[in-house]
Amino acid sequence: MPPHGRITPDTPAICRRTTKRGATFGPVATTCRPDRWVTLPCAVSEPHACAQAPPGFPREFLGNPRKYSHQSPCLHIKVAAHTPRGTGPGDPDPVHGDPADRTDGGENVAVDSTDGTLSPPDSGAGPELIQLLTPEGERVEHPDYAVDLSDDEYLALYRDLVLVRRFDAEATALQRQGELGLWASLLGQEAAQIGSGRALRSNDYVFPTYREHGVAWCRGVDPLNLLGMFRGVNNGGWDPRENNFHLYTIVIGAQSLHGVGYAMGVQRDGSDSAVVTYFGDGASSQGDVNEAFTFAAVFNAPVVFFCQNNQWAISEPTERQMKVPLYRRAAGFGFPGVRVDGNDVLACLAVTRAALDRARRGEGPMLIEAFTYRMGAHTTSDDPTRYRLSAELEEWKLKDPIERLKAFLHKQGIGSPEFFADLEAESEELGKRVRNGVRTMPDPDPASMFAHVYAERHPLVERERAEFEAYHASFVDAGEDGH
Repeated sequence: MPPHGRITPDTPAICRRTTKRGATFGPVATTCRPDRWVTLPCAVSEPHACAQAPPGFPREFLGNPRKYSHQSPCLHIKVAAHTPRGTGPGDPDPVHGDPADRTDGGENVAVDSTDGTLSPPDSGAGPELIQLLTPEGERVEHPDYAVDLSDDEYLALYRDLVLVRRFDAEATALQRQGELGLWASLLGQEAAQIGSGRALRSNDYVFPTYREHGVAWCRGVDPLNLLGMFRGVNNGGWDPRENNFHLYTIVIGAQSLHGVGYAMGVQRDGSDSAVVTYFGDGASSQGDVNEAFTFAAVFNAPVVFFCQNNQWAISEPTERQMKVPLYRRAAGFGFPGVRVDGNDVLACLAVTRAALDRARRGEGPMLIEAFTYRMGAHTTSDDPTRYRLSAELEEWKLKDPIERLKAFLHKQGIGSPEFFADLEAESEELGKRVRNGVRTMPDPDPASMFAHVYAERHPLVERERAEFEAYHASFVDAGEDGH
């Protein structure tokens, strides 16, 4: 039996936890709830230690770290200073809080999204996080999702992660310098994108949203083409047919319907390719996404829905967006859903590869929820320090997708000093190319925005083009007259 005791200022809030399969997660902490014994992560010498919330502990602070402040008792007792938002199987539900908070009698139960029944959390009703690489860089196995890579393939994934992050950092800096109108950073989500992107075959097709810079990298899209759109000099400067990578979609969730429609076409053509459509946790609330789920299920479309749950829809946390874990929604539509550690590039690769193979076999759609964290702002137009705690960010930095793969490489003795030195030089060169490329982008012909409105010439558009060109010409004439 685990020891019991009251929470004190010395109660360890950060420790490690071992799953049934031997995977180690951490550092993690826990939430607490009033009037009952709760299980805390392990102390140094015990696999688990139990403690009880102190009398009078304000319920409104329990299980919701965002309500903490410097005056909060939670910080005093340390519990829930860090909250395990999906750090491992058996942890409190990271999406909608502790299941016990959703019952009238305070019983510890979980809601089964498939039929709405209640069941004890220990029955396995909690989120199952598929993980193959722990935050400490330890390799673990999963019975359903295996991946066996060569040393060169591990190094290639690491290279992708490093270069994509460098590109993203340069883009953020360029926006701050006024070179871009806006930038949607992928910081923290590199593993979800590189892992899923490298699972694709060349004849698969991708429908992205506006943050899939890592997937674009995997599909061979020149990063400068992405930046051209955010600079406003093109509408997405790549040909989707060349890379099987559609243009970025700004309308939230709309690309999920495009992806399903394309998948239905692929299905009717008898092709063995599959389709992936990306969206975020916020987009999952859109009607478009749910309609896409319905059509994909009914027509057994060869599509993989890849949701990057970075836990924030701009400033709205996931617990205010949904009542059940996102991946469980798939069951209601009639196809499987899984949750993968979105900061684990190996797990994202293995699960996406399996989902694509399943789609190619004609077994229909699948939802992958990559549980990750957006380390930066939603876009450069907002300030995340206004709506979330710095402690949350610090917790997720410990699960950095690049650092965990780097730790694995070092432990396995994979990669020579020359490899890492060369990669650093390549990263610098990429940054230089991006900076110079953006600053030397030519301004587009203003009238070019009329060029592709219709496939064929249209009288109204032609008239508007003529009026627009005359308007611009008037400025030139005024300048020549000295006015």
